[in-house]
Amino acid sequence: MAIEANGSLVGVIGAGTMGAGIAQLAVQAGHPVAVYDAVQGAAARAVAGIGKRLDSLAAKGRIAAEEAQAAKDRLSAIEALDALSDAVLVVEAVIEDLGVKQKLFAGLEGIVGPDCLLATNTSSLSISAIAGGLKDPQRLVGMHFFNPAPLMPLVEIIDGLATDPELGTAVAELAEAWGKTTVRCRSTPGFIVNRVARPFYAEALRASEEQAADFATIDAVLRESGGFKMGPFELMDMIGLDVNLAVSTSVWEATGYDPRYTPAWTQKEYVAAKRLGRKSGRGFYEYGEGVDKPAPRYEDTRDVTASGRPRLYRSRGKTATSYGDGRILMDLTLDLAGTPTVALAPAADTPNAALEATIARLQREGKKVVVLEDVPGLVVTRTVARLVNEAVDALYRGDAEEEDIDTAMKLGVNYPRGPLEWGADLGFAYIREVLDNLEDVYRDGRYRASPLLRHLAQADLLMDTPLAHHVGRDFIIDLEQAFQQTQTESQPQTDSQSQTQTQDRQENDNPDKDQP
Repeated sequence: MAIEANGSLVGVIGAGTMGAGIAQLAVQAGHPVAVYDAVQGAAARAVAGIGKRLDSLAAKGRIAAEEAQAAKDRLSAIEALDALSDAVLVVEAVIEDLGVKQKLFAGLEGIVGPDCLLATNTSSLSISAIAGGLKDPQRLVGMHFFNPAPLMPLVEIIDGLATDPELGTAVAELAEAWGKTTVRCRSTPGFIVNRVARPFYAEALRASEEQAADFATIDAVLRESGGFKMGPFELMDMIGLDVNLAVSTSVWEATGYDPRYTPAWTQKEYVAAKRLGRKSGRGFYEYGEGVDKPAPRYEDTRDVTASGRPRLYRSRGKTATSYGDGRILMDLTLDLAGTPTVALAPAADTPNAALEATIARLQREGKKVVVLEDVPGLVVTRTVARLVNEAVDALYRGDAEEEDIDTAMKLGVNYPRGPLEWGADLGFAYIREVLDNLEDVYRDGRYRASPLLRHLAQADLLMDTPLAHHVGRDFIIDLEQAFQQTQTESQPQTDSQSQTQTQDRQENDNPDKDQP
């Protein structure tokens, strides 16, 4: 069932950004490609745009001029689907509407040959449902590219209930021949990336609604402390708030209105007001000539000679104030030694001198400091805990293999670590504790731990792993010892390793005194 490039016609239906990107990929791989769009002239405009991009690549020396011309010669715009009768593969990239896609594929089935493979680029709709109206539903597979398709390395290959496994393998091999990395998953709401990623947006929106910090500061904390390539608000602006909300709503509805995916009212308000992000000139940020992006609210420089031996406590999903001892919580960092920014949350009864000394000590190490409002789970901690939980739950449901889940999140949305790898490093018992504490605060079902996460957490405890020692006990980070140790280490460590090894003491004889 392998598809050869030479002479094998690929059809692309839908001439928008994604369709044009897929067409460019296929034609550069050596296929003749025919582009169709129901809107008059759209396919021709897409073909012209692809031609300009190919010429630009040649001008920059990325491809030979002859290669660009040969690709343009293989590319055509068509005005009727009948022109796809000899296609070996047709990829659909039209509007995310189930009825539209079902009607399109039902019509295609009567045009293309029996061996033609049918693929949908849907980002969240059920592959099984799209194939439901076909006479031969085995021939339909999900082939989800990421935008921009010529540049993003990942393609999700999604099997519906009826999809022929050999078909999925053939499409995966084709995508790999086009230079992509593929992951396999079954047809489930949001597939891998768009389901596991929901907390990245949802927790930032909730933190904003709770006045933890402004948009720019929350973005900075997740970028500069959590290690994410972009903050959630700037990313939603780039994607389009309406598009991001539509995916969230689709997953929420498809999962029976699971509270884990309930869309945020803030995002609904922005979409209703037509503040859709970059494409409308205004979203969470404003865009346009002469408009500066708001700066994160870092703390002003403190007296670097401030005395004291500051100690911080790792966030465990509760507020600092709930402990009743004036402590300062530190949000999770990807790498305590290497991170440029550290986020703190003092309790209501934290002595000001202690906060000032802590800020000064961090600044002495070149860290920018953000002081958040004292919200449960802060920003990075609650976000990572939920991402880990979603990934574990995908594994629990059998949606995809462990390696594919982590690969999908690293390549599809540029996460600094795969969430399953992250969870194992932090300790699943710790992740469960954070989620349970958050659920105890909100009591809305949003933070309920996956059954598999509970199993993995219990295994951590039974195996007496180093990080399991921290569950139910204070996790104290002595900054003097932490930074002294990092100066002697040649290799950077992850946050969990660094903090485990550099804590001043662990109060083994002082179990958590606070009330849930």
